Amino acid sequence: MALWLVRSGRRGEGDELALASGVVGIGWAPVGDLAEVATIGALRERLTASYPDAKASTITNWLAQVDAFQRRIAIGDLVALPLKHTPAIAFGRVTGPYRYSPEAPESMRHQRSVAWIREDVPRESIAQDILYSLGAFLTVCRIQRNDAEARIKALLDGAAPPRPADPDPDTHQPASDVIRQPDVDLLELSRDQIRRRIGARFHGHDLSRLIGAVLEAEGMYVHVSPAGPDGGVDILAGEGDMGFDGVGLAVQVKSGGIVVDTSTLRELQGVMTNFGATRGLMVSWGGYTKNARAEARRLFFQLRLWDADEVIVRVEAVYERLPQDIQAELPLRRIWSLVPDEDA
Repeated sequence: MALWLVRSGRRGEGDELALASGVVGIGWAPVGDLAEVATIGALRERLTASYPDAKASTITNWLAQVDAFQRRIAIGDLVALPLKHTPAIAFGRVTGPYRYSPEAPESMRHQRSVAWIREDVPRESIAQDILYSLGAFLTVCRIQRNDAEARIKALLDGAAPPRPADPDPDTHQPASDVIRQPDVDLLELSRDQIRRRIGARFHGHDLSRLIGAVLEAEGMYVHVSPAGPDGGVDILAGEGDMGFDGVGLAVQVKSGGIVVDTSTLRELQGVMTNFGATRGLMVSWGGYTKNARAEARRLFFQLRLWDADEVIVRVEAVYERLPQDIQAELPLRRIWSLVPDEDA
């Protein structure tokens, strides 16, 4: 049993289709149906003909990925789908052979059927060295460094993960060296590091303190409830010098690995009325169930959801205006890096 990384588009545009339809898919739409392409040589010819302006090295890179998706991924193998719009990774088991779906979006026309095992494994519950491997810019690649396959299988089975073996210099690259690879998504890896730091330093009531500081930096008048019973609201915020203008916001904050469901959103709706708030904000570090996100869409004009990634985006946007004690607990530095050319 192998473990494969398969991305559904560079920006996650195929994530929803993948989870809803039980598939993983890749792009390279111009090559068309590959069902009758039986050899690596024939696949290279198809890629070269479909992309006449591509460099030979680029064709070779694509060849390895498309061939892996079409022929090397076996029925029964595990696939990991890093989700772009939530800080989680979906894991499933491949259940069918390669097929071409001409009616699918271009980024998902080459497909494999998948039975999803878990659609919402929080990134922070996955070991950092495995996240390094899952941070590759490649669309398709096998994840095997440091016994990753056995460790992810144990995670999905709810068992204690085996201790990773020492890296084999002939077949493995030490986890500490992975960040130096040119094909690693540094933004994604940086987010993982920041997510772990916030999760460790701002747990429980301290996460409410951080969210309150972010809202204040965004220009709101903020009251953070003291630790202990809070009547269902962790933060109250309003516009204007004293918070009496415009929107009145009731905020509920869930730290740790709690995955918020629809019942929690409805509880927030109730306490919004109790506190006279016109809008609600749910902050869940552990993310949301699919049903909770659907419910939030229905309540679009009343309620917003922040997950860990949204919190990080907000923190980065106002970082220079955050209190010095928070900056000391969460030291960040902005950097620029070159993004590799995108795959098809």
